[in-house]
Amino acid sequence: MTVADTSTPVRTPAISTPTLIWIVAIAIVAILYMIPAIAPWAVKYPDSAIIPVSSWISTAMAWLKTNFTWLTRGITSIFNVPLQWAIDLLAKGWKSGYGPDAVVLPRLSWVGVCAAFTIAGYKFGGGRLAAVAAGCMIYVALFGQWTSAMLTLALIAISVPLCVAAGLALGVLAYRKPWIDRAIVEPMLDLMQTMPTFAYLIPMLLLFGNSPVSGMLATAVFAMPPMVRATILALKRVPHEIDDFGEMVGCTPHQKLLWVLLPSGRATLMVGVNQVIMLALNMVIISSMIGAGGLGYDVLLALRALKIGQGMEAGLAIVALAIVLDRLSQAAAGQRPTMHVPDQSFVQRNLMLVLAVGILALTTVLSVYLPAFAAVPAAIKISTAPWWKEVVDWINIHFFDAIEAFRTFLILYILNPIRDFLVAFPWLGMVLLVGLAGYRLSGPRLAILVALMTSFCAVTGLWEKSMATLYLCGASAIIAGIFGIAIGVAASRSDRLAAFLAPVLDTLQTLPSFCFIIPVVMLFRVGDVTAMIATVLFAIVPAIRYTNHGIRQVPESLIEAATVSGCTPRQMFWRVQLPLALPEIMLGINQTVLLALSMIIICAMIGTRDLGQEVFIALAKADAGRGLTAGFAIAFIGIVADRLIRASTDRLQSRLGLV
Repeated sequence: MTVADTSTPVRTPAISTPTLIWIVAIAIVAILYMIPAIAPWAVKYPDSAIIPVSSWISTAMAWLKTNFTWLTRGITSIFNVPLQWAIDLLAKGWKSGYGPDAVVLPRLSWVGVCAAFTIAGYKFGGGRLAAVAAGCMIYVALFGQWTSAMLTLALIAISVPLCVAAGLALGVLAYRKPWIDRAIVEPMLDLMQTMPTFAYLIPMLLLFGNSPVSGMLATAVFAMPPMVRATILALKRVPHEIDDFGEMVGCTPHQKLLWVLLPSGRATLMVGVNQVIMLALNMVIISSMIGAGGLGYDVLLALRALKIGQGMEAGLAIVALAIVLDRLSQAAAGQRPTMHVPDQSFVQRNLMLVLAVGILALTTVLSVYLPAFAAVPAAIKISTAPWWKEVVDWINIHFFDAIEAFRTFLILYILNPIRDFLVAFPWLGMVLLVGLAGYRLSGPRLAILVALMTSFCAVTGLWEKSMATLYLCGASAIIAGIFGIAIGVAASRSDRLAAFLAPVLDTLQTLPSFCFIIPVVMLFRVGDVTAMIATVLFAIVPAIRYTNHGIRQVPESLIEAATVSGCTPRQMFWRVQLPLALPEIMLGINQTVLLALSMIIICAMIGTRDLGQEVFIALAKADAGRGLTAGFAIAFIGIVADRLIRASTDRLQSRLGLV
């Protein structure tokens, strides 16, 4: 007797449509990569189809220079007045007349400036910040970097107020007109924040000449986006009750803005000012390449001549100046408005300010009669340049073989294979995969945006350079992400480690990008390995900070629920803490990628062969078209990475129910 089989047949799970599309796309790209002869135009973009964007930009810049020289020279003359005044006040002094009858007014005494910074530190942060400010400024003086540091400070003193005013005005406009924010301001800020620093120098050099004014204007434009974003955020965060109160008391829109909204958003606005100061300092260093002078010029000369000791001293002076400006601006941002006390005089209300001005005036007058107050006496100056050279020589003598073996291993087995793979990657395949990723994460709008931006790198003839940039940036970002997440996880589990890392991360985040190059060049010479190591050090901070913060921000109630459910510490981490912290960790990775991209471009100074080199060569030749086209390609790579990571973070948050 035959028994009928009534068991349910096992069905193979059907492949979803998105997965099938990905499989087909990857198969097509793999075929193009392995058999390029099938469609050579899809692998290497045809030279005959290259769009001459650089020529168009060069023609436009030449037209501007020819027809608007009167305007650019007029702007230069206007801004040169306050800039020269600041330079004379801080660095050079005033000279009236010529010959033996010339009258020379001294610059501010270095003793008075050190005292003024110390008083500012005490005012905003107490004795500890006063000691930090005094130590940093005395270091700059004793190591013979005072004049260069004051030139740098003069540029910052003029460019930062200009940048803050312009950013504030643009932020208010974007707040009042949301359509302008969406259609113009937001895309413009994204482009400005991903455009490499060198690209800002080229149009300024062409339009305004090789002068400190060009460096100041480039600095102001580069540092403006954080102020715009901070202004928009500050105004949006003002509680509706305060906004309604302004309406109730009869304020006009102008009065409400000045007396209600902006004062209410003061804390956020001051954070924006802090970011402006730090970006301005970073840009002023790079602006030395077009005549800005200062500490950046000293570092540049040392790098070109491979004078390690002098480069380290100038670089550490930049670090000291960055630390004092960062700490003072952060402390000022955290200050609460003081209560108004009636019947107080100006001196009583501003005792520290009056004291600082008085000391500056007294020491400057004394500098006319006492040379020790006018310039740092040679007898107390210190130089560590010979010591740095001896240390590097000792390391190279005793560890050269190990360093060279490590460097060779990285080049032969990691960097070169990645570079060769990406340079040979079909341009059309990359556009297809990036577009599919955008569509899968956020829909057709993002897909079109990232596909067009990726295509720009090919149609302008910069595909190989773009892939070389992507390879070095990608390798550096991956390494920084791996180590950063690991360190962040360790810090989240140990308060002692977190406390130790806090000042280290603050210092790394404060250092201008130039300062990461100098010590690495000492040991690894110029090339891709040096660029990768410097980039990892520069970009690792956000990965550590966001990982630590994300894990620590997991709600305590969820931790308790997991404990009650019997989770082991390992299960707690992998199944509760890490998934909930992942969106914030992804934001840290996003920042790491963008920082890595910005640093890779600066590393063109030490021999990388990528888009940064294109911008660097264009700057040397004053070729605006070539430099800006490469700059746009770099910016588009950054925007594509930013948009895809943001979209994946939003998608992840939606899955976790965190939106």
